[in-house]
Formats: sequence, structure tokens, C-alpha cells
Amino acid sequence: MMSDKKRATITGALFIFATASAFVGDGFLGSILKAPDFLALIFANQGRVALAALFKIAAAAASAGIAMSMYPVLRRQDEGLALGSVCFRLVEGVFYLVGTLSLLTLLSLGQDYAKAGAETASQFRVAGVLLLALQKWAGFVLGVIAFCLGASMYYLVLFRTRLVPRWLSGWGLAALATLLVMVIFVMFGREPSGMMLALAFPIFLQELVLAVWLIVKGFKRSAPDPDGK
Repeated sequence: MMSDKKRATITGALFIFATASAFVGDGFLGSILKAPDFLALIFANQGRVALAALFKIAAAAASAGIAMSMYPVLRRQDEGLALGSVCFRLVEGVFYLVGTLSLLTLLSLGQDYAKAGAETASQFRVAGVLLLALQKWAGFVLGVIAFCLGASMYYLVLFRTRLVPRWLSGWGLAALATLLVMVIFVMFGREPSGMMLALAFPIFLQELVLAVWLIVKGFKRSAPDPDGK
């Protein structure tokens, strides 16, 4: 049977891998999708777009794996919240995959757009805008909401049981609240900006700190009863 220390190490590694994969994927995309003639840029940068999709798939798988790797430890404290965290982070992964599928579809659309004449180019642009909207709602809104729900469940268990220090799990809960504020702004039509993305920085930093803590320290072996007894 796998020890809690090993599960903590795997969980920490998954946190780092998921974050790194997401950042590398976004790095390959750069500002391609924000350009006015994004379909032409996608066609001109097919390799970069394909690599971005590959890293986003890896990030989606690692994101779902985080809650799954913690589940055997958390279920001993609160099986309902532990299972809920797994379910919502799996849903998160599905939304990220839907967003990635829309990106791969844009890749195919860009190839057809490059071959199309002026008469049909506008139709491809309309389809491209719809796919961009799907990617935004699946990957940047619904996926993030599912992440916030799933993560809040395991942070609540961690906070109640002190499997990690309370300042660390409490930081996670507070950071999720600021991330949700950012998502609400996006839902109401605000485009992500530097100031808005700053709302996501607390959870980014917290997850890196938590990852290092889990790798180095692991879960506390003798967590107190959730009711404090």
C-alpha cells in the first residue's frame, strides 16, 4: 500500500507539473489567438499551436490527478468532501479538454482558411470566432469554476484536520475567492487584463508553496479529529 508520504510527494509534483504545463502551453500560443487575423496566424504557426494543445492536455490530466492522489488520505477525514473534490476536478479536466479540442479545431480551420478564397473567408472567420468563444467559456470560465469548487473542498478538509498548516490551507481558500472574482468579471464581458490576472496570482503562488511543502514535509501524520476532539 502506498504511504501517505509518497502520496504527498506525488500530489506536490502534480501541482508543479500542472502549473508548468499550463504556462508552457500559453507560452507557445502567445498572442496568436488575440490577433485580428488569428486564423492566418494559426496556419503560419501550426507547430506552436499543436505543442500548446499537447501541453494543455497534459495540464488537464495533471489537474484531475491532484485530487485523485489526495483522495485516499482525505477520505479518512471526510469522504464526502474528498469525493466531491475528485468529481469537480475531473469536471475541470473535461472542460479544459473541451477548450483544447476547440484549439485543435481552430488548427484545422486555419488550414482550410488559408486555402479558401475571398468569397468564403468570412465564413471561416465566423466559425473561428465561435470556436474562440467556446475555448474561453470552457477553459477560462467553466473549467476555473469547477477548479474552485473542487479545490475549496480539499482545502476545507486540510484546514479542518491540519494535515497541512492552517495558514497554508486558509491561504488557499482565500486565494480561491479572489480567483472567482476574476472569473465573474470575465463572465460579464471583461477581457482578462494585467490587473484582473493579478487576482489569480495568490492561488498560483499558494499552490507552488503547497507543492513544495507536500514534497518536503508531506501530510501531518496524526491529524486531529475534524470536530476538534
